Order: sequence, then structure tokens, then C-alpha cells
Amino acid sequence: MTNPTPSTLEKLLRDCVGPVRAGNLLAQVFVAPSLLEDHHARVPRAVLAQAMNMILFADLLERVPAAAQRVGDVVSEGGRVHFDHGALRTVACSTPLALPSGHHAFARILEPLGFEVTGTYPLPRIHMVGRAFTHKDHPEDIAQFFVSEISLTDFSFEFRAAAERVIGTSRDPLPKEAHLSLARLRHERELPYDQARTLLSQIVPCFERQHAAPNLADYETLLRESAEMAWIATEGNAFNHVTERVRHIGAVADAQKALGRPMKAAVEISGSGRVRQTAYFAASVKRDFVAQEGALVKRAVPGSFYEFIERDPLPDSQGRLDLSFDSGNAQGIFKMTAVA
Repeated sequence: MTNPTPSTLEKLLRDCVGPVRAGNLLAQVFVAPSLLEDHHARVPRAVLAQAMNMILFADLLERVPAAAQRVGDVVSEGGRVHFDHGALRTVACSTPLALPSGHHAFARILEPLGFEVTGTYPLPRIHMVGRAFTHKDHPEDIAQFFVSEISLTDFSFEFRAAAERVIGTSRDPLPKEAHLSLARLRHERELPYDQARTLLSQIVPCFERQHAAPNLADYETLLRESAEMAWIATEGNAFNHVTERVRHIGAVADAQKALGRPMKAAVEISGSGRVRQTAYFAASVKRDFVAQEGALVKRAVPGSFYEFIERDPLPDSQGRLDLSFDSGNAQGIFKMTAVA
């Protein structure tokens, strides 16, 4: 008996992360059947977006042990995780830098892949604004991005100076060749396989920290006024968290607490009542800092975390899920990185 032809998604994953990791991802993450077709020599933007999301999901599992345990539990019970969204933190800065300011650093990647901004969410308590990027072709099946952007103008002079010193060392990881591929993808909505495979390997590194290790004194200055900016100083543009879409979030939360997982005490409920969220506390990670006289020192800081979300259908929508976010929920969930 011959083996079935692998889907384009599987081939992309194998080529980019190897067959073992690709197999693990396909066993861990739910993928809509329409994204598991063989498109031969072409790669639709939706398939490329799904491959990128799955690789970034795997990256977070490596950095958050509790998340890896949770996904392992789901797989051992014969299920797959429904990846709802990933969250990024960015900095809006008026000073020209190598990396585009704030959410623009990711819009230039997400929009050619088929994502569009479907909501803007003020986060006044933490001096940020969030933008939801939703995929046009598969809004419920391809994980959204929640890209939050901190404004430096709301803070003290000392804070702004420290923040600008930290992000001032940023580099732009996106090569010129990738810009050309993204422009073609935006226009044609697909790419030849080899070009798509190369582009995938070029855009994944954009979801990392792009600046040098921060000065310890600058980090402490940032931490006094904003846990979110301090987090960016050490973690950069890596996924702040990934979110699993579940049913009966209360039961899920109770089960995780019973397992001893580092679970948030309460569930956040949106103003509409249709979106409910909770999360693990952030993993503790050790990061390098530049101390006096240039010596590198390590310090434990909050890393990333894993979130759960339950979404109800919109009223009179024939079952379409409410894919929106809620400013109150988001600000409550962001507290997961205030402690480690």
C-alpha cells in the first residue's frame, strides 16, 4: 500500500523544522481539512500563514514548560489543541530605528499572508493599544494575532530615555529578498513552493528579540513604571502568549488547578459575556543583562505564558464565533507577566 501524498502544509513544516518536529506539530494542533490539501507547486497564503503559526506555537512550548505539559495532556487523550491566537508586544517610537515602529513591524508580514486588522482595543491602564489581525480566508481556523503596542509618550523622561536605549540597538531581521516575496504574495495570494519555503524561514526569526541584552539599570527603570515594557526589554517580539480555544473554560481551569499548574485565580469575562479567558502565570526565565563596566549578569524574569479562551457564537450569526477581544480581559491577562 502506498503512502498518501503529504499536504503542502506538511511538506512546508518538514522542510522548515524537520520531519520529527513537523509530525509532532500535526499531532498537537488542530488544522482545518481545507488547509491539508496538496497544492503541488504552489502555496496559498493561508497555508503559509498556518505553517508560520504552528512553528511559532512550537517555539512557545519550548519556553513554557506548563504549556508543553498541557498540550501533552490533550494529545495523550486523543485530541488536538485549537490554537486561537498568539500575542505580541511592540513599542511605538518616534525615533527612527532599523526596525519599523510598533505594530508596523508585523503588519508588513501579516497583511501579505492574508491577515487584516479587525479591531483596535485601547488598553489605558497599561498605556498600550491592541490590534487584532484576523485571517481573511479562514477567520475561525487560522489563529489570530493580538499585537499590542506601548506608547513611550505616556511615561517619564527617565523611562523614555531607558526604553530608547534598549530598543535603539534593534536590527531588522527581514532581508530584502523577503520584502520582494511578500510583495508578490500580497498581489498573487500564493507563491511557488520554493519561494514560499524560503520566505517562511525568513519571517519566523522576526518573532524574536531584535535588540541587544538590556542594561540592568535601564531594565530596573522600565520595571518601576511598566512591567510590559520591562518584559519587552528581555523578550522582545517573541510570542508573549499563545491561546488554546476550549469549551467549558471553568471546568478546564478547575482541572488545571487540580493538576497543580500555575493557574490564574479567576476567569476574565468580556463586557458582552461571550468571551471568557484565563491563563497560567508566566514561566520564569533567566536572561542576560549588562551590568557595571559591561559585565554580563543573569537574572530571573517573567517569560511567556499559556492562555485559555472560550468563545460563544455571535447573536443571529448562524453559529459564527465571536472572534473579538475585550480591553478589560486583555489588561487582566497581561498581569500574568507581572510576576514569575
